[in-house]
Amino acid sequence: MPSAGVPGLNRMWAGSTRPSEHVRTPYDKEPSPVTEDGGTALVQFDMKGEGGTAKERVQPVLDAVAGVAAAHPGLRIEQAGGASSDKLIGEAIDKDFVRAEQLSLPITLGILLAAFGALLAAVVPVALAMTAIFSATGLLALTSHLLHVGDATTNVMLLIGLAVGVDYSLFYIMREREERAKGRDRRRAMEIPAATSGRAVLVSGVTVIVAMAGMFLTGNGVFMGFAEGTILVVLTAVVGSLTVLPALLSLIGDKIDARVVHGAVRAATGGRVTWRRVLGVRGGESRFWGALLGPVLRRPAISALLAGGLLVALAIPAAGLKTGPQTIDDLQGDYAIAQTFKRIDTAFPGGNEPAVVVLKAADVTTPEITSAIAEFKKRAFATGEANEPFAVSVNPGKTVARIAVGIKGTGSDAVSEHAVRTLRERVIPATIPGAHVTGATAGSMDFNEQLGRSLPLVFGSVLLFAFVLLLASFRSLVVAIKAIVLNLLSVAAAYGVLVLVFQKGYGESLLGFHSTGTITDWLPLFLFVILFGLSMDYHVFILSRVREAYDKGMRTEDAVAHGIKSTAAVVTSAALIMVAVFATFATLSLLTFMQLGVGLAVAVLIDATIVRAVLLPATMKLLGDWNWYLPRWLQWLPRFSHGEDEAEDEDRPASDRDRVAVPVG
Repeated sequence: MPSAGVPGLNRMWAGSTRPSEHVRTPYDKEPSPVTEDGGTALVQFDMKGEGGTAKERVQPVLDAVAGVAAAHPGLRIEQAGGASSDKLIGEAIDKDFVRAEQLSLPITLGILLAAFGALLAAVVPVALAMTAIFSATGLLALTSHLLHVGDATTNVMLLIGLAVGVDYSLFYIMREREERAKGRDRRRAMEIPAATSGRAVLVSGVTVIVAMAGMFLTGNGVFMGFAEGTILVVLTAVVGSLTVLPALLSLIGDKIDARVVHGAVRAATGGRVTWRRVLGVRGGESRFWGALLGPVLRRPAISALLAGGLLVALAIPAAGLKTGPQTIDDLQGDYAIAQTFKRIDTAFPGGNEPAVVVLKAADVTTPEITSAIAEFKKRAFATGEANEPFAVSVNPGKTVARIAVGIKGTGSDAVSEHAVRTLRERVIPATIPGAHVTGATAGSMDFNEQLGRSLPLVFGSVLLFAFVLLLASFRSLVVAIKAIVLNLLSVAAAYGVLVLVFQKGYGESLLGFHSTGTITDWLPLFLFVILFGLSMDYHVFILSRVREAYDKGMRTEDAVAHGIKSTAAVVTSAALIMVAVFATFATLSLLTFMQLGVGLAVAVLIDATIVRAVLLPATMKLLGDWNWYLPRWLQWLPRFSHGEDEAEDEDRPASDRDRVAVPVG
């Protein structure tokens, strides 16, 4: 933990209770580095105790440094290091997420009020989502004893839980209201959503869970923790939507449609003005989306070409995606510690992110090993890729030596990576064979290498399981393949936007951040599984209504138009909620979470508009009845009803009632 300072720092923790050890100053036998002009010195020390709890115990150190600085007003004395930065970043993130919660909940409630025009109908989805988040967090407290989770897991659970929990409730409640508007009795109006929207929620939820489970295949603790938390919150959201929500709606009855007629809420929602009016919903279908859908279905080839071309154009920058580890530069805003890190790095290149060489032996203090370490230092510096600060610390048992050595570069660029490879491949084998190199740069390199090996497995498993699930659900080879392709297009487009905004820096002035030139290394894979899972929400919901209409006897073109127009209000509301919730993350102080929020918001927006409103209907119109193609050798797949109870359709001709997927090969 480096710190620029004065000799008093070496004496300020006298006694057995001092929180630091291995203090090294410019006045010791083996002095810490001083700049050539003599104007800046680096005082180094280690925190006592477990590294994982250092940030919780670092405050006395910060107070001591502040005390020395106050006693020497003529000097600039600052501290920066792992524990102090972890403490600061943790506090900043905690404040940010409190603000994100304070923003996202009112925004979500406001959109739901506009969608339903009824206070109770708006509150129920939020209550169900928050219940799912709380329940999943409780379950995580148990499962985390078996599989460790990172600090950010609960924050991601809030993000995903609020999005899917509200979405699933929307699917169910809007279908129930639609059936009541058709004149169904209360019981029948509850049974139809259970057989239709309830099934769509189940298929969508299982798809999301399968996608999240792909992160277990990485073998990386961060991803496995994310998978554990997100699976729990999606699972509780699905269970709540299929059990608690129907029971709650049955108890509430028609009171859920009680209109908001006074006060600030009326002013905000316009009383009876809802999305159904804004979107021109009549008879369960949207005239607004119908007007947009008309040209798409009249010119499907041109529509598909334009929409597909736009997505490909957005995806092209993704080819230049460059990942990097999280560094202090990720912390956006006016934080003194970030400036301290930069001053240290300017005065002592590599001092912030040194390579850490670990050597294990029966006794690392023997003359032979001491001489070998000295030779290591000599050869490392001779390469021109390593420099001061150089520090050696030994554990109390004298069995492990920790050697910290500054390396050229920023810690995340090609220069630093080459320096690590030089140490591993040339210097260490010739001086201290058997030693290992770690540190931020080496850790990032190893992380990327491990991730590169697991990516094909993760991507392949997620795509395969999603394909099988869709194939079994809709009994259509074309629907399953097309869903995979469309989802990949939307994910690739989101990657492209991320590169343009955060890597190229085109969004710096708009979002108020400073680009680091990279995307956080764990983000692309995490975004893939999250986006691939979430995009199935709309896809499954819309396709379920399309298949429902087709099974009732509609032509494919008419079924597509009916399915999209009848789901327009819920898809629009759900998409707006997701985009609003995710966009709140763009206000956070950590660049990683800004990237996560913008990536998710852009992808959902693309998915709910370009993909679902243009590409999906255009391609379905072009394919016609081939949309439902199922080879003969797959006819054994079970049949699932996508529509209402068959008994309700007894008046229809048998040929229409029994209509199933055609053509077969």
